[in-house]
Amino acid sequence: MDDFDILYLMKGYTILINTWKRNDLLKQSVVHYASCVGVESIHIVWSEPDRPSDSLCDALWQAAQLNSKSCNGTELRFDLNEEDSLNNRFKEIMDLETDAIFSIDDDVLFPCASVELAFRVWQSAPTTMVGFVPRMHWLDRMKGNEEYYRYGGWWAVWWMGTYSMVLSKAAFFHKRNCEDIAMSFLVANTTGAPPIWVKGRMFEIGSTGISSLGGHSERRTQCLNLFAEVYGHMPLVATSTKVIDSRHSWLW
Repeated sequence: MDDFDILYLMKGYTILINTWKRNDLLKQSVVHYASCVGVESIHIVWSEPDRPSDSLCDALWQAAQLNSKSCNGTELRFDLNEEDSLNNRFKEIMDLETDAIFSIDDDVLFPCASVELAFRVWQSAPTTMVGFVPRMHWLDRMKGNEEYYRYGGWWAVWWMGTYSMVLSKAAFFHKRNCEDIAMSFLVANTTGAPPIWVKGRMFEIGSTGISSLGGHSERRTQCLNLFAEVYGHMPLVATSTKVIDSRHSWLW
């Protein structure tokens, strides 16, 4: 075992699960991610008006311990919020013992091997975001004297061969300091570096999300331009770098 592996085993990461009234999906997520080798703790972002029931807390705690690969079990905590906001996942967690956080939605599962690969990549570039869901922006036109940017989803990434964001629905970043595009802006503006996309299989275990609603891309485009106006410039950096696990891919 080399020094890198020793560091990896000694200092793992925290799973941060964002959930909303989907206890069945939440339990599936806890069972799955507790079984990943590098997980030291699981924090559940709870934004519902009612506190989690005792039965739910007990069931999730037992699931985390039964499936944990750690000798000491996996810590499980609820981060309770009074208001319902997507930004709750970015609130500072004061008592975290790991620097790395893997932010994930409760309806998305990635194989542990993919998560562990992404964690190793993040360890090599801890100042950036490392994730599985790449997105793109580009300068569309001049609007008066101001630049106007357009948001591009997965097909834009595929077509152009570059990306400038990875979304926080499945990404590693450093413990914190609104929501996913804003985090990409914040990190890029601070570091001047692009994100890193890790290719991995994603399993969606819930129903269709908000991205399927009409006008989604146009609303994202508006967000891009609002954030660019706030920052006074476009901090996002495009890149074509992609990380793959060569053990499981026949394409080199």
